[in-house]
Amino acid sequence: MPAVLWFRRDLRLADLPALQAAAESDGDVIACYVLDPRLKSSSGARRLQYLYDALRDLHESLDGRLLVTRGDPKTRIPALVKAVDATSVHVSEDHTPFGRRRDDEVRDALGDVELIATGSPYLVSPGRVTKGDGTPYKVFTPFYDAWRKHGWRKPADSGKKSARWIDPGDVTGGPAVVDIPDAGVELELPAGERAARQQWKKFLGDGVDGYDDDRNRPDLAATSRMSAHLKFGTIHPRTMAADLGRGKGAQAYLRELAFRDFYASVVHEWPDSTWWNWNKSFDAIEVDDGPEAEKAFEAWKAGKTGFPIVDAGMRQLAETGFMHNRVRMIVASFLVKDLHLPWQWGARWFLDQLVDGDMANNQHGWQWAAGCGTDAAPYFRVFNPTTQGKKFDPSGDYIRRWVSELADTDDVHKLESTRPSDYPEPIVDHGQERAEALRRYGAL
Repeated sequence: MPAVLWFRRDLRLADLPALQAAAESDGDVIACYVLDPRLKSSSGARRLQYLYDALRDLHESLDGRLLVTRGDPKTRIPALVKAVDATSVHVSEDHTPFGRRRDDEVRDALGDVELIATGSPYLVSPGRVTKGDGTPYKVFTPFYDAWRKHGWRKPADSGKKSARWIDPGDVTGGPAVVDIPDAGVELELPAGERAARQQWKKFLGDGVDGYDDDRNRPDLAATSRMSAHLKFGTIHPRTMAADLGRGKGAQAYLRELAFRDFYASVVHEWPDSTWWNWNKSFDAIEVDDGPEAEKAFEAWKAGKTGFPIVDAGMRQLAETGFMHNRVRMIVASFLVKDLHLPWQWGARWFLDQLVDGDMANNQHGWQWAAGCGTDAAPYFRVFNPTTQGKKFDPSGDYIRRWVSELADTDDVHKLESTRPSDYPEPIVDHGQERAEALRRYGAL
């Protein structure tokens, strides 16, 4: 009774419930990944590079027994099922709007062969933490309290030896096997399950204790850098939670994992909120457009706004595909409240550039900044980029690292008389644009 194990956002062997379920069929297991052209067209080069590198890592861990094919899963998966005479297809459940539609199509195409979803990329799967009346939470804090009370299972005991693997070379008549591609870009940090484990071990050893105090400081190496690994499932958050103790830093980190579950739950309940305002009253907000708006957007993307902390973040993003979370909030506030541009513009650019670009986290992080999402920042909270820079990069080391024009500037937060000639003047007056933003929000 062979089974198909179809990898998606779970590119690992450890703590993989879907692998356990496939192995319990008492037959051989064929491991596969389908390179879906639709996902390629919506992914930036760095995210594709992480995917390809993680697939290579998984392929090696399986001693070359990962079948990689290209095409539409609703034709490729049934073809593989027929080729190996499989009686079931096993996956980790996907809660994104695209993933749910795709899986429904594959389920229909499989006919009598069952598509079995076991586990998910989250500590608590979306839809399981609800209010007493069964309705979803719209505010994080009560969700977090209920989430902790709900709890989660211990890590699944799975690995390479969990199954008898079918060699793709022995499969005839199935979907065409292709080589794992390469996007041609270099990642700042390595990808894959082994890299995820090493990075997590490093953070536990020298970062987690100070996480609560230092996580908002982009000038310090105080974050875990696990976001891309979580995005692609090269480690499960349940594995991580099992390693976290009761310390202040560990509990602050657990709370961030809860935020990840919260935003996934919001998208699960309101799938159109990936690109539309969750709070529909914000559909009437006045935003800028036209040539001047496009010009401001290009300056923001290039890190040439004349506001050092904004420019540092945007240049870090362009160079590495990563941006510190505090700085993500600052540059997002600047785009929507100083430049008065639609949050979707920024969200789309982030998804194009970020290695860790995750639909739920990214879109609802942007809606938090714009004030139009669940549990959003109050509309009247407008980040002052200069004040934010002073508070979270007090020495200016982060700014000097990424803004080369300011590398030799002593006080990067006070440029009135020391602004280098090759560094742009501010493209807007923050005080004036804050007042304008409040006027527009007030009009709602």
